[in-house]
Amino acid sequence: MKTIKKNITNEIIVNKSKFITKLIKINNEEEVKNKLDFLKKEYKDATHHCYSYITGNIKRFNDDGEPGGTAGMPILNVLENNNLTNILAVVIRYFGGIKLGAGGLVRAYTKAITECLNNIEIVNLTNGINFKIEFSYDNIKKIDNILKDTKITYKEYDNNIIYECSLTIENFEKIKKELETNSLNLEILNETLVEID
Repeated sequence: MKTIKKNITNEIIVNKSKFITKLIKINNEEEVKNKLDFLKKEYKDATHHCYSYITGNIKRFNDDGEPGGTAGMPILNVLENNNLTNILAVVIRYFGGIKLGAGGLVRAYTKAITECLNNIEIVNLTNGINFKIEFSYDNIKKIDNILKDTKITYKEYDNNIIYECSLTIENFEKIKKELETNSLNLEILNETLVEID
């Protein structure tokens, strides 16, 4: 599986209609509603906010008033054909006065999403582990050294220090023993997909 390296916006014009494509990284389905609500406020005068998203085994799409199957499904097809996950694709349309017909809409939405994908870096994903460690302040140098090549997604400094991290399963197994020896508490949060360069 693959995902996008970072969020991106792209714009095309088809027969005077403006199509603004937003590709947004997501980690789960819960994030989708907030991001859609934000875009609907930001582009409140747009004619349509068509979208599709894939995260894990969940795939959804919405035509938002366009004729059935002419917007959300073509967007989803492009995401699937590129083997993408953890992604929300929104195509915002400003109607330009010329009707495109069903075939024209499918081509326009497909072109909007494809052009956007052509302008972005795609990264590979592999099975990984999200985990949390809690340790005392006197261990910070040692823990930071063990985790020097690890993506730390969250840090909290209280009575103890808490890090949340993501690692490939292979790399997690390599440093697990070191972490358990040096940290107060190691907790596996869940299995996930992590980026590999």
